[in-house]
Amino acid sequence: MLGPLLGVAVLLGVAGAALIADVVRRTNDRVLGGALGAIAETVQVERGEVTLDLPPAAFGMLENSERDNVYYRIAVGGDLLTGYADLPAPAPDALAIDQPRFRFADYRDQRIRIAEVRRALPGIERPVVVQVAETLDGRRALSRRLMIALLGGELALVGIAILLLRPALSWSLRPLARLRGAVEAREGHAAPDLSPIDAGPLPLELRPLAEAFDRLLAQLDTATAATRRFTADASHQMRTPLSVLKVQIELARRGSREALDEIATAAARLERLLIQLLALARAEEAGAAPPLERVDLREVAVRVISRRIGQAIDAGVELQLDAAAAPAWVHGHRTLLVEILSNLIDNGIRYNRRGGTVTVAIRDADGGVDLSVRDDGPGIAAADRDRALERFVRLGDRHAPDGSGLGLAVVRSAAARIGATLRLADAEPGLAVLLHLPDAPSS
Repeated sequence: MLGPLLGVAVLLGVAGAALIADVVRRTNDRVLGGALGAIAETVQVERGEVTLDLPPAAFGMLENSERDNVYYRIAVGGDLLTGYADLPAPAPDALAIDQPRFRFADYRDQRIRIAEVRRALPGIERPVVVQVAETLDGRRALSRRLMIALLGGELALVGIAILLLRPALSWSLRPLARLRGAVEAREGHAAPDLSPIDAGPLPLELRPLAEAFDRLLAQLDTATAATRRFTADASHQMRTPLSVLKVQIELARRGSREALDEIATAAARLERLLIQLLALARAEEAGAAPPLERVDLREVAVRVISRRIGQAIDAGVELQLDAAAAPAWVHGHRTLLVEILSNLIDNGIRYNRRGGTVTVAIRDADGGVDLSVRDDGPGIAAADRDRALERFVRLGDRHAPDGSGLGLAVVRSAAARIGATLRLADAEPGLAVLLHLPDAPSS
């Protein structure tokens, strides 16, 4: 802060010096002009001759403590009437009548200030030029005193500012120090504290910083919570298939051939669980919303159905697509749409009866596109549909197909991230999962 302060002081000094020079010049020129006017008024014409009576008061005006030298010259045309003959004379035509003019000149190895006026007298054809001049010692002394006063005031101001600068900065930065202390107080804790910062009242300039930091903490808290939840879910859900694997591997070592089939089943179950957990983590990914794009929902449905044909054939279930031949453009995210359809079709096949049908229907709707996936399975009772959307919730008896209870949770989270609405309904028989996706802008 000292650099700009000194820079401003220099600028003020330069501007003050220019102002002082102008004020001194104008003030002294006024006095010099008064003396010129007093002398010029005494120039008269008597009997065809130019006469004058030099008033002592005119020269008394120019007296000062520095005892500046005063010179004068009165000339009629080119003839000297009185005064100093070698005083620098102007060209008569360069002066306007009765209009005083001031100028600097060099005279007798000194710098002088000259005031001069041209007068026209009745009966006199030649112009009368009156000049009064003085040296500049008085002007320089006055300018010097004013500059010393200006510089003294600036030095005092800068000195006081330097003395007060550090206390003022310390006082003004106390809110920032409190904010830093509030952050440092959270160091060394076993678990990170990501709650909003409480640093007391903050000035207006620091509030956006604190609010932005709190938003960052909230995003970080959401991300770490998702990571902790994923770790806890993975460790909890993987414990059972890993235990089964260990038991069956031990049985296989003892020669049990059935154990190999159980190992394959447990490995497939573990693989499906990992895939579902990763899908849920992607669907619940914290932070900024995914970049939405223009996606052809029909093309995504065809691709997902093609991937699930083998699973449907093994389960004895028919897969159908009920959609127009034209593209169905929606405003969404391709990866999340693939996750939604994959989980819905997988659930429709897994919980269906043999010989049943899974139908994927796409219809235009007001302001968007309706997507429905229907199956012929046992369906879900109306009272249990909210619970079915939660994580690791499996409905049905112990004879129900194996699953992780994550499919509909993945669908709900992915739908929320792309702005789609989700609803479960009866398919009579079976279950219908209905989604409404926003329409894509036509570009």
